[in-house]
Amino acid sequence: MVEDNGSIRTLSVDIGGSGVKAMVLDITGNPLTERTRLDTPQPAKPEVVINAIAVLAAAQGEFHRVSVGFPGVVRQGVTETAVNLHPDWIGFDLETALSKCLNKPVRVINDADMQGFGAIAGKGVELVVTLGTGFGSALFIDGKLVPNMEMGHHQFRKGKTYEEQLGRAELEKIGEKRWNRRLEKAIASLQSLFNYDYLYIGGGEAVRVNMQLPLNVKLIPNITGLLGGIALWRD
Repeated sequence: MVEDNGSIRTLSVDIGGSGVKAMVLDITGNPLTERTRLDTPQPAKPEVVINAIAVLAAAQGEFHRVSVGFPGVVRQGVTETAVNLHPDWIGFDLETALSKCLNKPVRVINDADMQGFGAIAGKGVELVVTLGTGFGSALFIDGKLVPNMEMGHHQFRKGKTYEEQLGRAELEKIGEKRWNRRLEKAIASLQSLFNYDYLYIGGGEAVRVNMQLPLNVKLIPNITGLLGGIALWRD
């Protein structure tokens, strides 16, 4: 039991299609450790990913609770979709399994939602998209999350989804120039769809964005996905 509330340390974990990252945050959400990363084990089944998290956790030192960002729909700690991982994740109780493994309380949320909590100002309509293996999305209204919005799997153009048109596989196939042109169209499409006040673009491939962005669109560093972990414990 932790006596001093101010000394509670949160292990923040970001599970991605290509990498699993971890870092410890203080009670205010500031980093206490350096970010560590392991390649996502393949095939990315629950047991091996949990093992990877345990390895990262052991290297991070002391912590009292755990926040996890997962690339799919999460309901009450159970992962319901996992397009870029493995079908074994469907219906898997990650919260309980990881809590047993680490012997700590665990909270799990969609990875784009967690990234969003690390990025938003908490005013008006704020949309977050993550560009990585897939295409993540999170919508906030006055700081409140609209849950389970998997926009990446909705149709974007030419009968294909945002993820099919802008995911990492497509970026490698068509190159940065064409991918940026597509992203520009996606930004315009999302603006007319959501009428957002602010759009934040994060994820591992955000570094490849090369265009003049509208004034209400901002690139956020990939570490934001871990920093948002503190929000899961704001009761």
